[in-house]
Amino acid sequence: MLAEKALELIRELQRTTDGTLPPFNEDRVRQVLEEMRALFDQNQKDVSATVAGESGLFSGVQLRHAALERNKRCLLAYLYNRILKIRNMRWEFGSVLPQDVKYNLSEQEIQWFSKYNKCLANYMRSIGGAGGLDLTQDMKPPKTLYVEVRCMVDHGEFETQDGNIIVLKKNSQHFLLRSECEHLIRQGILEHMVH
Repeated sequence: MLAEKALELIRELQRTTDGTLPPFNEDRVRQVLEEMRALFDQNQKDVSATVAGESGLFSGVQLRHAALERNKRCLLAYLYNRILKIRNMRWEFGSVLPQDVKYNLSEQEIQWFSKYNKCLANYMRSIGGAGGLDLTQDMKPPKTLYVEVRCMVDHGEFETQDGNIIVLKKNSQHFLLRSECEHLIRQGILEHMVH
Protein backbone atom coordinates (compact mmCIF):
# COMPACT_ATOMS: atom_id res chain seq x y z
CA MET A 1 0.00 0.00 0.00
CA LEU A 2 1.22 3.50 -0.80
CA ALA A 3 2.89 5.48 2.01
CA GLU A 4 2.40 2.66 4.54
CA LYS A 5 6.12 2.46 5.46
CA ALA A 6 6.23 6.18 6.22
CA LEU A 7 3.19 5.88 8.45
CA GLU A 8 4.88 3.04 10.33
CA LEU A 9 7.73 5.44 11.24
CA ILE A 10 5.21 7.71 12.95
CA ARG A 11 3.60 4.78 14.74
CA GLU A 12 7.04 3.71 15.97
CA LEU A 13 7.55 7.09 17.65
CA GLN A 14 4.04 7.03 19.14
CA ARG A 15 4.68 3.65 20.77
CA THR A 16 7.44 5.20 22.90
CA THR A 17 5.44 7.40 25.24
CA ASP A 18 7.82 7.18 28.22
CA GLY A 19 10.16 9.84 26.81
CA THR A 20 12.73 7.39 25.47
CA LEU A 21 13.95 7.57 21.93
CA PRO A 22 13.87 4.43 19.76
CA PRO A 23 16.87 3.72 17.52
CA PHE A 24 16.91 5.71 14.29
CA ASN A 25 15.23 3.47 11.72
CA GLU A 26 17.60 4.07 8.81
CA ASP A 27 16.34 1.08 6.80
CA ARG A 28 12.72 2.22 6.91
CA VAL A 29 13.70 5.80 6.03
CA ARG A 30 15.68 4.47 3.07
CA GLN A 31 12.69 2.37 1.95
CA VAL A 32 10.40 5.41 2.11
CA LEU A 33 12.87 7.47 0.05
CA GLU A 34 13.13 4.69 -2.54
CA GLU A 35 9.33 4.51 -2.76
CA MET A 36 9.22 8.28 -3.24
CA ARG A 37 11.84 8.09 -6.00
CA ALA A 38 9.87 5.35 -7.79
CA LEU A 39 6.60 7.33 -7.52
CA PHE A 40 8.30 10.47 -8.82
CA ASP A 41 9.87 8.62 -11.77
CA GLN A 42 6.51 7.07 -12.71
CA ASN A 43 4.87 10.49 -12.52
CA GLN A 44 7.55 11.94 -14.78
CA LYS A 45 6.92 9.21 -17.35
CA ASP A 46 3.14 9.72 -17.25
CA VAL A 47 3.45 13.51 -17.53
CA SER A 48 5.79 13.11 -20.51
CA ALA A 49 3.34 10.69 -22.11
CA THR A 50 0.47 13.13 -21.50
CA VAL A 51 2.43 15.95 -23.12
CA ALA A 52 3.11 13.63 -26.07
CA GLY A 53 -0.63 13.14 -26.54
CA GLU A 54 -1.74 10.18 -24.40
CA SER A 55 -4.81 10.70 -22.24
CA GLY A 56 -6.29 9.10 -19.14
CA LEU A 57 -3.10 9.20 -17.05
CA PHE A 58 -3.98 12.26 -14.96
CA SER A 59 -5.75 10.40 -12.11
CA GLY A 60 -2.72 8.12 -11.64
CA VAL A 61 -0.44 11.15 -11.47
CA GLN A 62 -2.69 12.74 -8.84
CA LEU A 63 -2.74 9.58 -6.72
CA ARG A 64 1.03 9.17 -6.82
CA HIS A 65 1.51 12.88 -6.06
CA ALA A 66 -0.74 12.57 -2.99
CA ALA A 67 1.30 9.55 -1.85
CA LEU A 68 4.51 11.54 -2.36
CA GLU A 69 3.16 14.39 -0.23
CA ARG A 70 2.05 11.99 2.51
CA ASN A 71 5.46 10.29 2.55
CA LYS A 72 7.15 13.68 2.78
CA ARG A 73 4.93 14.82 5.67
CA CYS A 74 5.49 11.56 7.56
CA LEU A 75 9.28 11.70 7.12
CA LEU A 76 9.42 15.33 8.23
CA ALA A 77 7.20 14.58 11.25
CA TYR A 78 9.42 11.62 12.18
CA LEU A 79 12.62 13.68 11.98
CA TYR A 80 11.12 16.74 13.69
CA ASN A 81 9.75 14.77 16.64
CA ARG A 82 13.08 13.00 17.11
CA ILE A 83 14.86 16.37 17.17
CA LEU A 84 12.36 17.70 19.74
CA LYS A 85 13.04 14.71 21.98
CA ILE A 86 16.80 15.17 21.59
CA ARG A 87 16.49 18.88 22.45
CA ASN A 88 14.47 18.00 25.58
CA MET A 89 17.13 15.46 26.56
CA ARG A 90 19.74 18.25 26.49
CA TRP A 91 17.77 20.09 29.17
CA GLU A 92 17.11 16.90 31.12
CA PHE A 93 20.54 15.22 31.07
CA GLY A 94 22.90 18.13 30.45
CA SER A 95 25.60 18.43 27.84
CA VAL A 96 26.52 14.73 27.90
CA LEU A 97 23.94 12.17 26.83
CA PRO A 98 23.88 8.73 28.47
CA GLN A 99 25.53 6.08 26.30
CA ASP A 100 22.32 4.09 25.77
CA VAL A 101 20.56 7.20 24.43
CA LYS A 102 23.50 8.16 22.24
CA TYR A 103 23.52 4.66 20.76
CA ASN A 104 19.97 5.22 19.41
CA LEU A 105 20.89 8.41 17.51
CA SER A 106 22.00 8.71 13.91
CA GLU A 107 25.27 10.45 13.06
CA GLN A 108 23.39 13.56 11.90
CA GLU A 109 21.40 13.68 15.15
CA ILE A 110 24.62 13.48 17.18
CA GLN A 111 26.03 16.37 15.13
CA TRP A 112 22.82 18.37 15.68
CA PHE A 113 23.01 17.72 19.44
CA SER A 114 26.62 18.90 19.49
CA LYS A 115 25.77 22.10 17.60
CA TYR A 116 22.78 22.74 19.86
CA ASN A 117 25.07 22.31 22.88
CA LYS A 118 27.52 24.87 21.50
CA CYS A 119 24.77 27.38 20.68
CA LEU A 120 23.22 27.01 24.13
CA ALA A 121 26.60 27.33 25.86
CA ASN A 122 27.45 30.46 23.86
CA TYR A 123 24.09 32.00 24.72
CA MET A 124 24.42 31.19 28.43
CA ARG A 125 27.91 32.76 28.48
CA SER A 126 26.60 35.91 26.81
CA ILE A 127 23.92 36.67 29.44
CA GLY A 128 24.03 37.25 33.18
CA GLY A 129 27.20 39.24 33.60
CA ALA A 130 30.83 38.16 33.64
CA GLY A 131 30.34 34.47 34.43
CA GLY A 132 27.25 33.96 32.35
CA LEU A 133 24.03 32.35 33.52
CA ASP A 134 23.42 28.60 33.60
CA LEU A 135 19.84 28.22 32.40
CA THR A 136 19.89 24.46 32.96
CA GLN A 137 20.15 24.84 36.73
CA ASP A 138 17.03 24.86 38.85
CA MET A 139 14.61 23.55 36.27
CA LYS A 140 12.02 23.84 39.05
CA PRO A 141 12.16 26.72 41.54
CA PRO A 142 14.12 25.62 44.62
CA LYS A 143 12.47 25.57 48.03
CA THR A 144 15.81 25.45 49.86
CA LEU A 145 19.40 26.20 48.90
CA TYR A 146 20.74 22.95 50.36
CA VAL A 147 19.46 19.46 49.63
CA GLU A 148 20.20 16.07 51.10
CA VAL A 149 21.40 13.60 48.47
CA ARG A 150 22.38 9.94 48.36
CA CYS A 151 25.06 8.73 45.98
CA MET A 152 23.77 5.97 43.69
CA VAL A 153 27.15 4.93 42.20
CA ASP A 154 30.83 5.25 43.06
CA HIS A 155 31.67 8.56 41.41
CA GLY A 156 34.92 9.57 43.06
CA GLU A 157 35.94 13.01 44.28
CA PHE A 158 33.72 16.05 43.87
CA GLU A 159 34.93 19.58 44.58
CA THR A 160 32.38 22.05 45.91
CA GLN A 161 32.32 25.77 45.14
CA ASP A 162 34.05 26.60 48.43
CA GLY A 163 36.95 24.23 47.67
CA ASN A 164 35.95 21.29 49.88
CA ILE A 165 36.45 17.86 48.35
CA ILE A 166 33.75 15.25 48.95
CA VAL A 167 34.17 11.59 48.02
CA LEU A 168 30.98 10.33 46.39
CA LYS A 169 30.73 6.62 47.23
CA LYS A 170 27.71 4.44 46.63
CA ASN A 171 25.02 4.86 49.35
CA SER A 172 26.83 7.77 51.03
CA GLN A 173 24.66 10.74 52.00
CA HIS A 174 25.62 14.40 51.73
CA PHE A 175 24.12 17.84 52.35
CA LEU A 176 25.05 19.99 49.31
CA LEU A 177 24.07 23.20 47.61
CA ARG A 178 21.32 22.49 45.09
CA SER A 179 23.17 24.42 42.38
CA GLU A 180 26.25 22.20 42.79
CA CYS A 181 24.52 18.87 42.56
CA GLU A 182 21.60 19.53 40.17
CA HIS A 183 23.47 18.07 37.17
CA LEU A 184 24.56 15.00 39.12
CA ILE A 185 20.96 14.40 40.18
CA ARG A 186 19.77 14.60 36.57
CA GLN A 187 22.49 12.19 35.45
CA GLY A 188 21.43 9.65 38.08
CA ILE A 189 24.68 9.81 40.06
CA LEU A 190 22.93 11.41 43.04
CA GLU A 191 19.39 10.96 44.31
CA HIS A 192 17.56 13.77 46.06
CA MET A 193 16.41 12.57 49.48
CA VAL A 194 12.86 13.77 50.12
CA HIS A 195 11.58 13.50 53.68
